[in-house]
Formats: sequence, structure tokens, C-alpha cells
Amino acid sequence: MTTSELLSARAEVAALDDHGVADALDGLVDGSGYWSGKGALAGIERTGRWLAGTWEPAAPDGGPGTAGEGSWTRFVGRVGAVALRAAVEPTRDERRRRLLALLEIWADGPFAGPAFPMRTGLVRVAKDAPAAVRDERGAAVAVGWAAGGLRTFLDARTGEAAPPSLGTVEEAADVPRGGWGGAERVRRLVDLVRERGPVPWDPDAVALLRDGTGMGRAAASFALAGMLAGGRLPRLDDRERRIHRLKVAEIEDGVREPGRMRSADRLELLADVLPDDPAELWEPRGMSTVAERLAHAWRARYGRRTVVPERTFATVIDLHLPRLSAGRFCAALTDHPSIRGLGSNLDTWIQNSDFRPFPTAGGWDLVDFEDTLHTVVPNLFRVYAELPAGDPVRAGVPGLVAALRRRLDHPGLLLDAGRLSRTVGRTVADVRDRFGPHPYDGPEPLDVESADDGLTVVVDGTVDRRGDRSQPALYFRPAFYGDDDRSRTLLAARASSRYDPDIELVEWLRGPVCARIAARIEDAPLPPGAYEANPVLCAPGTVERAAGRLGVDEDAAALYLQLLALPAPSDRNVRTWNGWKAARHQKAAAVLAERGLAVEDKRARAGRGLFLPGEWIHAGKPYQPMEAWKAALLGVRRSCNGRLENPLPLPTRTLPELFAEAWRLAEEGRGPSA
Repeated sequence: MTTSELLSARAEVAALDDHGVADALDGLVDGSGYWSGKGALAGIERTGRWLAGTWEPAAPDGGPGTAGEGSWTRFVGRVGAVALRAAVEPTRDERRRRLLALLEIWADGPFAGPAFPMRTGLVRVAKDAPAAVRDERGAAVAVGWAAGGLRTFLDARTGEAAPPSLGTVEEAADVPRGGWGGAERVRRLVDLVRERGPVPWDPDAVALLRDGTGMGRAAASFALAGMLAGGRLPRLDDRERRIHRLKVAEIEDGVREPGRMRSADRLELLADVLPDDPAELWEPRGMSTVAERLAHAWRARYGRRTVVPERTFATVIDLHLPRLSAGRFCAALTDHPSIRGLGSNLDTWIQNSDFRPFPTAGGWDLVDFEDTLHTVVPNLFRVYAELPAGDPVRAGVPGLVAALRRRLDHPGLLLDAGRLSRTVGRTVADVRDRFGPHPYDGPEPLDVESADDGLTVVVDGTVDRRGDRSQPALYFRPAFYGDDDRSRTLLAARASSRYDPDIELVEWLRGPVCARIAARIEDAPLPPGAYEANPVLCAPGTVERAAGRLGVDEDAAALYLQLLALPAPSDRNVRTWNGWKAARHQKAAAVLAERGLAVEDKRARAGRGLFLPGEWIHAGKPYQPMEAWKAALLGVRRSCNGRLENPLPLPTRTLPELFAEAWRLAEEGRGPSA
């Protein structure tokens, strides 16, 4: 095929037809790497003309060319998602131009309200098979490559009989023929955008969508802009950030909130949210109507989360969570029955893989359960301490703890216990005397040796290309874990690692400290809006003793206890927790500085100007720098370089107990000193 034959019939489309199409369609198509070359928009246009019978390749076996890996075929019946993104103000102009060009192609071809039935799917083709075929029955065309030597195809039936095929059809599905995207409606939207400019952004519509779904503000803003991208969104420029009114941390969190939503899911969600008459978008409530329709579509698919206060959302974003967005974190606490893996018991089994056998529940349920276990549980103390009484996320702690305990008591649950210690053995055969002669008995035979004593499953490692075998993996059933010989055998056999905390988390969830924290949230008589991190409210006796011994007023005593015990008593946090204005805070700080109980200074990432005397330990993000004395009190470990580059350990005390212990040490002369 010659270069001229590859060009679109529209010169203006050919000029836009480059790798920028991938960014314009990001999140709505798959396989972004396939879109890096030229030819995408022209390939879509020629494919439509081929199916309609208005274009012929010069070479008999030549096809119209591909666009990406072919997932654009899902736009048939769902092109409203593309139209939404093309119309709204936040979309960059260079992307908007490509989206509008695609919509014009769409309106002029057979895809907008197809006049004849179409199918898409996977076909197994011979090595030298043509890329496109057509006869009196219709036409078929290969639109991209798929795994395993298959090709994605699109066909059209123009007669009564089945259309011609490119090979053996492995799977096929009819494409939708209804929906928002009729040709006249698409043309009208394109003309209006070019005539009036993009639809002005409406923050009130974002708030409406947030309240209607329980999404975070950032995720709601992206959804309303048609920019849901499932974890990969091109970095927003200054103009886009101003329009969305989002900070960088909010942007990064909002991108992650849709979780494992696929591009097909995003298309379905956004396909029919635009009004029948596109001109209504420019009316005063135009975007609010879109938000209402989008909220309805979201609730129909995913339900409605509890709406949490903006301050709460910001607090959770500041936790810098590695595995969950702030929205999913909050939902685990406010709506845990709806979270996969939390609402009902999990039956898991060990399955083979190329890497090593691992537990699964056959879907995402176990992954979501482990995300909650590893992300929410280590941060429960901060939820308890840094959110106010009456906050829905804080109030959800006891319910989540109870649900997790129920899941852990289910005999069918298997969790990761880490690796076998090299000092114990290097294969399952080395530990038969510890874990018994019985292999693991699951739905499928394992490819490697195993041992199962009812609590622990030991699975041999796999051999890599160099012939090296990895250490055996350990899995355990928390329902049978406790104070018995099998549990002690497991603990003695596992390699020590802070990267395999499942056993520690299980012990803590079942332990007395977790129970006391949950009880404080349920039973402590804090007024609504008050914080447990204020010792005047949660430990008044300790504040009274400290004030008397130090000879200071209540405010100074409370601030001193907060400096002693809390990981991050920044100026902003202290004023929030205590309900203080700046002047009151500064007065209490001045008293402590005058008495030599604290020193005034400026230190990186501290967010405060008052510190305990003594050594200060720096920390790399996202970890918290703090005084060495406090780090020892809290049990925070230093890294080999002396910095605090480890997460806060699971708590060993409630806040009243922590304030009391910090004061006891200070009162006994073991407090911080220069």
C-alpha cells in the first residue's frame, strides 16, 4: 500500500493523525503502546468506509490499516463517552482537536447508529490471510492484534446470511445499535463546540456528582470531564489544575479511585450521560444534568458510598496510602459490607503460576481483602486519633474491626506468612519433620512439593532460568492461628521480614489494644467534633497532674503532652485538635519555651516551630521525622542510615494510655533532655 493510500480522505484529519490520539483517548481504549504510531484516525475512517463499501485498497490483500489494538470498536453505541470528553472545558485543546476529528469521522461513517448489524470479537487467521474481506453478504476487517495469534475483528452483515469471515471466529458479540451517538446528534455537538467553545466548567456539578455517588472530589471532577483513566492519567498542566481546582496530591489520588475499572466499564458508564440536545450543555444547569445522569449510572453499577467530609478526605490523602485511594480507604470503614472480601467469608485456595503458587479466591475478592488488611489496619490509629468524634469514617472503625475478625475466623481463608527461613531449610523436604507428611490438597494439583499441617501450608519455590530455586513460601489459615504448638512452629520457621506483616496484623486485630481503641470510639464521651488527640478531653487527669507538677496552665500542659506523645503535632494539627486560634497556641508554646521544656526551631517537614529537646531524626517521605525520644516511645525503628524510613508500628496503647505513659516517664526524670 502506498503512502498516499494510507492517508485519510480528509486532509485535516491526516494532519492530526499522530501519537497524540493515544493521549486524547487514554482510559477509553486499551493497549496504549499500540497507538504510538501514525494512522489511527485514518485507519478508523477507512475501516468504516470499507464496511460501508465506499473504499477499496489498491492491493487485493490490503486492508484499511489498524488503529491501536482495535479496542476503539467498543465506541459503537457508546461514543457519548468520547463526546463528553471532547466537549468539556478541562480537555486540552490538542486533545480536543483529535476527539472532534474522530467524532466527525464517526458521524460520517457507518458507526453512528449502524444501519446494518455489526459484530466484534476475536478470529484466528491463517498466516497469509487477507486483512479484510467483502462479498454480497457483507464485510469483515481485522482491526488489531490480540494475544495468542488472534486478531480483533469487526464485521457487518448486509444480507440475510452470515457475513464473510477472516478465519475461525473464536468469540463474537453484537455491537450496540442504540445509545446517545446518532449521526445528527454527534454532528451537532461538534458544530456547537467549534461555534461556542468548550462547555464551561461547573464546580457545583462536581459537588452534585460527589454527593450523589460518594466519590472523592477529584475522582468526581475527572468523571464529569470524561477523564476516568484507571491509574494512568497524563500529568495535568497548570491550566487543567486551575479548572479542576485540585492539588497535586488530590490529582494523584483521584486518578486511582476508580480502582480496577476497565476501559469498557468507563465507556458504559459515560455512554449516555449527555442530553438529547447537545445545546443544553451550555445552559446554566447543563453540566448539573450530566452530573445527575452520571450519578444515576454510577449508583446502578457500583452503589452509593457514604459521603465523607472534605476535611476527612484531605486527612486520608495525607496518609500517602500505597495500595488504596482515599475514597476506597474511607469506603472500607463506612461501607465495609459492600467491599469485595469484607461483606462475606472468603474461600481461598492455592493455584499454580509461572512465578510461584499463591492463594486466590478466583477473582478480586482476596486482593481487596488484603488491600484493606495491609492499608486500613495500620492506619486505624490515625483514624481514631486525627478524625473528630461523629466523623463517619472514624465511627466505622468498630464495625470494620468486627467484620475483619469474622473473616479471619473463617477456616477457608489462607493468608501470606512470608518465606521459610534459610536457617530452617531450603525445600519442603527439609521441613517435613516440622509440618508433617501431608501435601496440600486443593482444587488443582500443585506443580511443586508442599506440606500442610492444617494451619500452615509450605510450598516449594520455583526454579528460575539459571536453575536457582526460590525459598519455600509459607501460607497460614488465621482461623487456626493462636497459642498452640502449630502456631509456634510457624513463627519459628518463618524468615523475619517487615514486608510480610499478615501474622502481625492478625495478632493485633485480635488483641486487646485493638479492642480498647474500638471501645474508645464507641463509648468515649467526646462531644461531636472533638478530637481524642486533645488530652484535655481524653486524659484530663494526666493534664491536671502535668500542669501541677510543671507549674503551668492547662493549655501549656496539654501542648507538652502532645509534643511528648503524638507523631505529628504540627501547628495545623494541634490547632485543629484543640480548637485553638493561633494566638492561644503561641501563648502556650511560649510558656514551654521559657521553662526549657521545649525549644523553638525550624526543621524540614515538621510543620511546627516547637520541639522537644534532644536529638532530631530526619525521615524520607512519606515517613514522619520526629524527636529521638518520641521515636523510642512509639517504637519507630531507624533504618541503617539512622533515618526514620519505616512506618509507624502498630499501636500498643490507646491515646489516654499513651499520654499517661509519656507523662510517667517525664515525671520519673526519664523524659527528653538536651
